[in-house]
Amino acid sequence: MTTPTLSRIVRSGITPRSSNSLARRGLAGRWVSAASRGGDGFLGGGAGKIGGMRQSSVIDYALARRATLGDVRAGRVSVSDVCDAHPYLLRAARYHGEKTSKRCPVCRNAELAHVTYTYGDELGSASGRVRATRDLPGLAQRFSELHVYVVEVCRSCGWNHLTTSFDIGTGAKQPRRRTAEK
Repeated sequence: MTTPTLSRIVRSGITPRSSNSLARRGLAGRWVSAASRGGDGFLGGGAGKIGGMRQSSVIDYALARRATLGDVRAGRVSVSDVCDAHPYLLRAARYHGEKTSKRCPVCRNAELAHVTYTYGDELGSASGRVRATRDLPGLAQRFSELHVYVVEVCRSCGWNHLTTSFDIGTGAKQPRRRTAEK
């Protein structure tokens, strides 16, 4: 299964932050899984399940988010650098995003929305589309492996950050396609 490359994710509007300050602090590449820190409300706890479905490879990007916001507050990164949501991401947040009760950490006047993207070979041309969280258990039962990315977006100022990524699915092996022998 091919995972989406960073450039493909960025083109779709998802922009995980990886500033030089993260590398200087030694935080680049270190993530805390939601299961190891007790989870959060969006994932439904640290049990590794969403609505009864198993999830694996949970990555919580809270450390990267915190470092980015710290850089903004310290003046090392400008607000325009972090409030750079792609127009397609803003449109997805407006029409398909799931509102949260959290306020934007940058402008502090608008509520954030979660936008959930799913990727997988079995999805074919539907790979990379926005999905509602309530649709994930059905997808997990139908497909063997899907990668899910959750992005928080402020529709007011354009703040966006990858919050969580995880894999769902039945785990069944896909039958290999036989290629014609020469």
